[in-house]
Amino acid sequence: MEFKIEKAIDLEGVVCPLNLVKVKVALEEIASGELLEVILDEGDAILNVPRSLKEEGHKVLKVVPLDRTFKVVIEKK
Repeated sequence: MEFKIEKAIDLEGVVCPLNLVKVKVALEEIASGELLEVILDEGDAILNVPRSLKEEGHKVLKVVPLDRTFKVVIEKK
């Protein structure tokens, strides 16, 4: 299934909680129902960022493991 991505950001190497802050800023730049693609590091980033976004009501549609990172597709609430 292909997604129409409105915005994409690469947060490889960005530490918690700065990566969550950057994702929230990017989500503010798109409309409700639109999709954001984020590249996150393994470890704290991939554990904490999707969980926090779900708690705020956003949908995590896809998590794809890459080499040492993950591609995450988020639908803004």
